[in-house]
Amino acid sequence: MCPVKLIATAAFGLESLVARELSDLGYGENSVENGRVSFAAPEEALCRSNLWLRCADRVLLVMGEFVARSFEELFQGVRALPWEAWLGRDARFPVTGSSVKSQLHSVPDCQAIIKKAVVERLKSVYHESWFPEEGPLFPIRFFLLKDKVTVCFDTSGQGLHKRGYRALAGEAPLKETLAAAMIRLSRWREDRALIDPCCGTGTIPIEAALMALNRAPGLGRDFVAEAWPALRTDLWVRAREEARDLVRNVKCSIYGSDIDDAALGLARRHAREAGVEGKVFFQRLAAGETRSRFSYGHLITNPPYGRRLAGNVQCANGQMKEIACDVQVVKNGADMGEVTEVYRELGMALEALPTWSLHFLTALVRPEQFIGRRWDKSRKLYNGRIECHYYQFFGPKPPPRRVEGIHEILE
Repeated sequence: MCPVKLIATAAFGLESLVARELSDLGYGENSVENGRVSFAAPEEALCRSNLWLRCADRVLLVMGEFVARSFEELFQGVRALPWEAWLGRDARFPVTGSSVKSQLHSVPDCQAIIKKAVVERLKSVYHESWFPEEGPLFPIRFFLLKDKVTVCFDTSGQGLHKRGYRALAGEAPLKETLAAAMIRLSRWREDRALIDPCCGTGTIPIEAALMALNRAPGLGRDFVAEAWPALRTDLWVRAREEARDLVRNVKCSIYGSDIDDAALGLARRHAREAGVEGKVFFQRLAAGETRSRFSYGHLITNPPYGRRLAGNVQCANGQMKEIACDVQVVKNGADMGEVTEVYRELGMALEALPTWSLHFLTALVRPEQFIGRRWDKSRKLYNGRIECHYYQFFGPKPPPRRVEGIHEILE
């Protein structure tokens, strides 16, 4: 099977997590750059990485890389690539991209030139003067960085955060990929308790349950590359069979709470759609009232940054509905009293659970003043375009326990 070069794109700050996920899939020979992880692997990796990556945004198939400082160099570089290896006579191939610190800074002009170069290449191969573009979709993405051009096919279609379990058609402010990253960074394990005391529509608890069950996050959705004639269908069939075979049935101690009844209703619906109903539990509860019968665990949450966002969003049935979303952004000083109260409640929850660890993502400045202690670790992350920090307050390590004669350390 011929190897292909792939790129897994990621939000800034999550590249190392994506590289680790790829290593776990068997693709350890990878190269980490800002916003991307590149790797070469057999074609089956295109299918498996789309199905299994929890923290990546997309999987791109690299067609070529070259330097272009003029539109002529861009045209000739793109035209020289073997587009006919993937594109048939009826293929649809829209072009999108970006340009950063490059002489060719006009993205629309670059789009037009790349499109023209691909068409000219196909004309010379198929001896056709016109292409209907009514067949399978092959989104072309290009990146221009310091005059270096990377041209790719987007194999994912919709972003990988679209797991297929959300009731809303619009993009949620807290992406599933970011929620998964927060869980990964907490070093939570499925044999430990997890509570999200500001769970909103349930993204963090559901992502944790998917991890505990070892359920591939892409198992419930389709990918644009599944319709590509040049990519063997059996590769997708085997990748999906492997993913289904690896799902395990384990007992979970995963909980979410919130004071918004409408959000909790959606959280329960999302849990059903994700196939984790009965593995994650939701209740109406203020953050400060969080308690647990478990001695050790993790509080992982995305608390309000300010006024709760609300607006008209499109539901799966096409209707418009007003609903509060998972992420909230500071908008004016009048909201700050309510916001800081939530952080004080998180401090109360941590005080009531002194052996637990607290992890939260926020754009609020110096939130530790409301928690009552300084954070142990902070990491800059981006929630969409909002610069945030992921603060971690570590509890004590649990004592070792003996399991069937084997001395096992829990953490």
